[in-house]
Amino acid sequence: TLSTELNVLADFKPVVPDNYKNADVVMLGNLHPSIQMSVIDQMEKRPKLIVLDTMNYWMNNTSKELNEVIKHIDIITINDEEARQLTNEYSLVKAAAQIQTMGPKYVVIKKGEHGALLFHNDNIFFAPALPLEEVFDPTGAGDTFAGGFAGYLSETENVSFNNLRNAVIHGSNLASFCVERFGTERMANLKKEEVERRLHQFRELTQFDIELQ
Repeated sequence: TLSTELNVLADFKPVVPDNYKNADVVMLGNLHPSIQMSVIDQMEKRPKLIVLDTMNYWMNNTSKELNEVIKHIDIITINDEEARQLTNEYSLVKAAAQIQTMGPKYVVIKKGEHGALLFHNDNIFFAPALPLEEVFDPTGAGDTFAGGFAGYLSETENVSFNNLRNAVIHGSNLASFCVERFGTERMANLKKEEVERRLHQFRELTQFDIELQ
C-alpha cells in the first residue's frame, strides 16, 4: 500500500438495523477501529463470532484503538506483512501465537497467491490458492475472501476449527473469481455452478495419499 485515501469513509458512522442486532456472526470491515467498536456496541447481545479485518494504515495511525478492538473479537484476518507489523515477529507461527494472546481465538493470515493460514492454539491449517492462468486485478480479493469466510460460517452455524478450515477454502474460492476482472464485475455475474465447480478443483488440489515407508 503506497497511499490510503479514506474519502467518504472518514466520516462514515454505520447504524446497525434492528433486525441485525442479534446476529450470530459479525464481520467488521476494514475501517477505523472506533467505527468497528461502535458496531460491536450496537449489538443487543454478544455475537457467537466476531471477525475483524484491518490493515497497516490503522496499525500505523490508530494502534491504541485497534488493540482495544482486537481484545473483543474472535477471529482476525490480515495479510502476512500486517501480521509481522502488528507483532514485530517475522515468523508467521510466532506472530499468530502472539496475536492470540491479544484476544482472538483464531488468526487467519492471507498470503495472496500463496494461499492462507489458519491458526488456533497449536493447530495450523494451510489452504493453497488456486493456480490461475491470469490475474486481471487483485483489488478486493481480501474483502471477497473475508466475506466468503464469514458468510460460510454464518450459513453453517458451526464455529469449530474443522469448519473454519472449510470457511477458509470457501473464502479462497470466491477470491479466486474476484481477481479475474476489474472491480465487482466478475462477482456480480458469478453463477452457483461456477462456484461449486471450482470448489471441486480446490478439493483435488488439497487431497492426496501418501505412502509411509
